[in-house]
Amino acid sequence: MRIAKKLLLGLAASTAISGYALPSFADNVATVNVVQIFGTIDPAKINDYTEYMAGVNLYDALTTLDSEGNILPNLAESWTVSEDTLTYTFTLKEGATFQDGSPVEAKDVAYSVGRLLALNEGPAYLFEGVLDENSVKALDDRTVEFKLNKVYTPFLTNTPILFVVNSDVADANKTDSDPWAQDYLANNSIGAGAYMMTNWDRGATMTIKKYDGYHLGWSDQPVDEVRFVVTNEEATVKALAASGELSMSSDGQAQETYDAISKIEGYRIESFPTATNFYLKLNHQIAPTDDVHIRKAIAYATDYETIRSQLLPGEPLAGPMPKVFAAAYLDDLAMPEYNLEKAKEHVAMSKYANAGAIPIEIMFVAGLAFEEEIALLMKSNLDQVGFNTIMKPEPWNRMTELASSAETTPAINEVFYGATYPSPDSFFYPQYHSRAQGTWTSMEWVLDDKVDELIEQARGEGDIDAQNEIYKDLQRYLVDQQSDVFLLTQTSQVAFSKCLEGFSWVPMQSFEYNFHTMRWVCE
Repeated sequence: MRIAKKLLLGLAASTAISGYALPSFADNVATVNVVQIFGTIDPAKINDYTEYMAGVNLYDALTTLDSEGNILPNLAESWTVSEDTLTYTFTLKEGATFQDGSPVEAKDVAYSVGRLLALNEGPAYLFEGVLDENSVKALDDRTVEFKLNKVYTPFLTNTPILFVVNSDVADANKTDSDPWAQDYLANNSIGAGAYMMTNWDRGATMTIKKYDGYHLGWSDQPVDEVRFVVTNEEATVKALAASGELSMSSDGQAQETYDAISKIEGYRIESFPTATNFYLKLNHQIAPTDDVHIRKAIAYATDYETIRSQLLPGEPLAGPMPKVFAAAYLDDLAMPEYNLEKAKEHVAMSKYANAGAIPIEIMFVAGLAFEEEIALLMKSNLDQVGFNTIMKPEPWNRMTELASSAETTPAINEVFYGATYPSPDSFFYPQYHSRAQGTWTSMEWVLDDKVDELIEQARGEGDIDAQNEIYKDLQRYLVDQQSDVFLLTQTSQVAFSKCLEGFSWVPMQSFEYNFHTMRWVCE
């Protein structure tokens, strides 16, 4: 039986790989697996893990950040901030060019921000009430001015995701029915990033190639080409490593896969702490998770230690924000407790008590083994305390569709969420503010006036100490309301070929996947 099972796995893996038409092993070509599709490469629309992975390589912004979260110059060489913090003036560096060789100018920055606001997708919601169509002006070719409509203290931390597009190319490809060239930017990269997209087989592969004229230059050991393979089949990932094709794995594999790859010569597994939390996001607007006692029952029915020690490595998490923003972190929160008796007590206190087993759905990414195992563990525990738990595996793109309304978002949802910009605000506004609802980041559907008020107060508070106290009040309130089940802060693992070096984690979604910072060290 054991031999037969190995043969079947081997056949399955070889069949899966054959569909990808992977290249032969080459000195400067990195093959990277990702576990979910690239939904879009349009920088005005990107909003998840793989989409930002594409964005950070294909496009550059005025600023970037380092592994400590410090904001650094990128397309801008410098900036000034007015005394009232409402006017930010950026001076562009000389010599930066788009991938067609044309210069990056202030008009391109103004166009890119105007396009983002007009399309009102991707990260546009962060600037609601902050920027409008008249807020950004090119003062000359190298100077661009942002006039904010109100004090917004996280603004500078948002600038690394304001990716700049080539406005001349966009204008050349617009139509009367498509004035912002959405069709063109959905299929072509027109940025000033380190790489250009050369091939995209949606749902299967994407290839990006080094732009020789990149304004930050290149080391003498560059990664010339990156080929992404989209697969969440553990057997396929192991087979890619066994064949020597895999250069870098995703951080979403099963523990058994990392263990297997670690035994293959020429591979290493790197582990690193992150600012990415793993939640059970609880929908506050539908039955039965509209009842705080049901939400607390789910939290008590969660076996945190088993999940962290056996299914997904991570550090304990007490609330909605990890410790990465230490000054704003509320350090007196109690760690969540696994206690089935307390779970039963809260079920008995809920409005759904005494009506038989309570039906409840738990949604997770189909094909991700560890997420299915967590869902099975939750079902085992929840069914013991009064629930009838319904497993709901879905492809990631389907999960994001369901998240667009409270009515279609399931009661329990397994979701990773990390800092999309290096500010405590990134854990609160995108997940919990009422105006940010309708995406996968906000599947809680909290819709709470007090939460909105506290977030707005923090965003407009210029005194950092006072702002941090607001964030602490916000954390305490969200924990009291059991906004989510706070499972863990992820300790990521990635498998690397010996040929690829220079990876460094960055506290901003997928910015560590900037292949310009890595090196290909094999001869």
